[in-house]
Amino acid sequence: MANKRMEVTTSTEQSLFIPFITAGDPSADATIEIALTLEEAGASILELGIPYSDPLADGPTIQAASKRSLKGGMSLEAALKLVPEMRKRGLTIPVIIFTYFNPLLQYGEERFVNEAAELGIDGLLVPDLPFEESEYLDKLCEENHLSLISLVAPTSKQRMIKIAERAKGFLYCVSSLGVTGVRNELDPRVYDFLKTVREASKIPTAVGFGISSNEQVKAMKQHAGGVVVGSALVSVIGEQEEALRNKETRPAALQEIKKFVTSLISS
Repeated sequence: MANKRMEVTTSTEQSLFIPFITAGDPSADATIEIALTLEEAGASILELGIPYSDPLADGPTIQAASKRSLKGGMSLEAALKLVPEMRKRGLTIPVIIFTYFNPLLQYGEERFVNEAAELGIDGLLVPDLPFEESEYLDKLCEENHLSLISLVAPTSKQRMIKIAERAKGFLYCVSSLGVTGVRNELDPRVYDFLKTVREASKIPTAVGFGISSNEQVKAMKQHAGGVVVGSALVSVIGEQEEALRNKETRPAALQEIKKFVTSLISS
C-alpha cells in the first residue's frame, strides 16, 4: 500500500535537521543502526543516498562513502529494502532517497516509484534531473503519494518561483555553487538568496551543501526552516568505519556519531 505523502512543518522553536548518509556505508546493518541513532539524536528526516560511481554533485567525502558502499555490494534495490528494515527496528521519521538519474532510469522510473511507495519511502531527490525535465517523474510520485523534492540554487533566480510553486515536502536550497563538502565559511550572499526563496515558497525550506559546524547551523536556522548535513556527518562515519563494521565495537561508534550530531544541532 502506498504511504501518505510526507508532511513537514517547522517553527521558530524547532527547525528541521536532515542528515544525509550513504546506504551501505560501511555496511547494510550499520546503515540501519546509524539511521536509528540519527533519529534519537534529533533528525527530522533522513536523506538516504544511493551509492553511485559517477556522482556530479558530491565532493570527495561522499564519493569515498559511495566507494566503500559499492565495494560491499550495495545496489539501488538493496538500498530501498533497507528502509522497511529500519521501520521494523523503530524508525518513524520520513526517509528521502537521494539518487542520480542514470541509476533511476536504468532501474525504471515506474518500477522505482512503485517499489519505493510499497517499501515505506516518503520522497525522492534527484539532483541532476532538471526541473524542466522532471514532470513525468513528478507525476509518478504524485500518483504514489511520494514527495519529489525540488532543489533551488543561487543561479535559479528566473526559475525560482516555478520551482517553489511545484515543490513538495520541503524545498532544498543549495547554499553555494559546486559540489558537496565541508566549508569553513559560507558565502554571505546566501542570506539574501534564502530570504528570496522563503518569500516564494509555501513549504518549509532547508539549506544544505557545506554546513558543518554548530555556528553555521545556528546561522542558517535564522534564515531557513532547517539544515541538511551530509559531508561532515559522512566524514565521522568514515572515521568510525572499522568500529561500525564490528558488532562488538559498533555501539561505541554509534555514540560518537550521536555525540557529533548533538554538538552540531544544540542551541
